[in-house]
Amino acid sequence: MTLRSGGWFAGAVLLGAFLLPAWVVYAREPFVLDVVTRLMILAIAASSLNLILGYSGMVSLGHAVFLGIGAYAAGIPAYYELNNGWLQLAVALGASGIFALLTGLVCLRTRGAYFIMITLAFAQMMYFIFVSIEEYGGDDGLVIYSRSEMGFGVDLNDNVQLYFLVLFCLAAVLGFMRRLTQSDFGQVIRSIKINEPRMQALGFATFQYRLVCYVISGMVCGLAGWLLGNFTGFISPEMMDWTRSGELIAMVLLGGAATVAGPLVGAAIFIGVETLLPDFTVYWHLYLGILLIIVAKFGRGGLLGWWTQWRKDPR
Repeated sequence: MTLRSGGWFAGAVLLGAFLLPAWVVYAREPFVLDVVTRLMILAIAASSLNLILGYSGMVSLGHAVFLGIGAYAAGIPAYYELNNGWLQLAVALGASGIFALLTGLVCLRTRGAYFIMITLAFAQMMYFIFVSIEEYGGDDGLVIYSRSEMGFGVDLNDNVQLYFLVLFCLAAVLGFMRRLTQSDFGQVIRSIKINEPRMQALGFATFQYRLVCYVISGMVCGLAGWLLGNFTGFISPEMMDWTRSGELIAMVLLGGAATVAGPLVGAAIFIGVETLLPDFTVYWHLYLGILLIIVAKFGRGGLLGWWTQWRKDPR
């Protein structure tokens, strides 16, 4: 089984992820658990963007808005002492899906640079809306004093239990993305990206397919936002800023667009550079930029695609 299709790579990553908390306790390195938890949450968000960017060819500079919506779906109910995690999760998915549906009806009627700019415009509108709401902290943000209550003996205030919840969600999202992209729906989406007029000539309602894809992507990113709100214990409009969307794009491109594992690899590289290089230089963004340039120039399939190609022909 190839690296691209999952196989031994996915198995090794999953085994290591299950063993990590035990190593953290043994080595007394709780910071590592926090870093990996954040990495997995961002990998979920990047996977959601990959669905529309990699498989559908829709470049969005406003995708982080769904991350913010999901986070506020955890924070605002908690502000009113509504800590039921299932309620918060339903709000996160529902609000993200509705926002994606309403904005998608407008955004998806544009192409190219116009699509990029209109998604950015919607995201910035939401950013300034939340900045203006003083009740929820405005641009100072909102502290979440209690994490979501899931019941069934699950206590998310325990970082290890939160870690395993995030791990479960990541595995579920990657499995869902693989099934979705290999389904008939996924094949249609891929074909629309390649030649939309031909798919329309064959009788496919391409706008509806793209809209459904966009809504699914937004809801998955809303899930990531709900997890991020619980993890950080603090939310702010800054989560919706266009620079966050740019970071998600970088993760997708670094790992490999239109691959299931690519966003996870890209998130790992991005978080690794962000975490490790500041110990050596304050200019770590420079090295990340150089890496992005190299990937864009020589590895169009991202590092995962480059590695797969090297395995086929190591010369």
